[in-house]
Amino acid sequence: MSTTYEQITPRELKPALYELDGISRETIEAHYKLYQGYVNKRNEILGKLADADLASANQVYSDIRSLKIDLTFAIGGIKNHEIYFEHLGGTGGDPAGLFADLVKREFGSVADWKADLKATGMAGRGWAWTAYDWDEGRLFNYIGDAQNTFPVWNAAPLVALDVYEHAYFVDFGTDRASYIDKFFDNLDYDVVNDWVQKYGVRP
Repeated sequence: MSTTYEQITPRELKPALYELDGISRETIEAHYKLYQGYVNKRNEILGKLADADLASANQVYSDIRSLKIDLTFAIGGIKNHEIYFEHLGGTGGDPAGLFADLVKREFGSVADWKADLKATGMAGRGWAWTAYDWDEGRLFNYIGDAQNTFPVWNAAPLVALDVYEHAYFVDFGTDRASYIDKFFDNLDYDVVNDWVQKYGVRP
């Protein structure tokens, strides 16, 4: 198999992530190491795929199957965490601007959107996202159990809530609900609004 790919490096964290309200520097540093691991594994897997034997592909077991499944997990871990880290470091509160307009249109109020996303995060095993579904023409809170489960095609994620234990156990133990409340307190809605504008989403 002949494949050309470029190795990537982890994005640096912005300084504000080390001074979050209720989410410790220790948690962020450990969390960032996991993200670095996803980047490293993405590079390693793509390198192995370049030499993989396509003729041996098999759905029960084969190098192609194993590598491609693990690649989706690594890339999912990269993308999910880059969204997560990028839109933290703000002052939370209620959103304003385009994102607020979308939330109010789809959920009725900011409080109802937060309640629905929190419930989605409590029900998920790994992730919850607020995404704009281009086919539906609306926002929806989607659930995820792992980095590579339940992807929704043609949907643009705007809020990514990590509910794996590594995101909160140091600071909150098993109290995931309190962590989710602090997640909202640290959201940077300017970043979210920039994404809404960049994607061309209109209320």
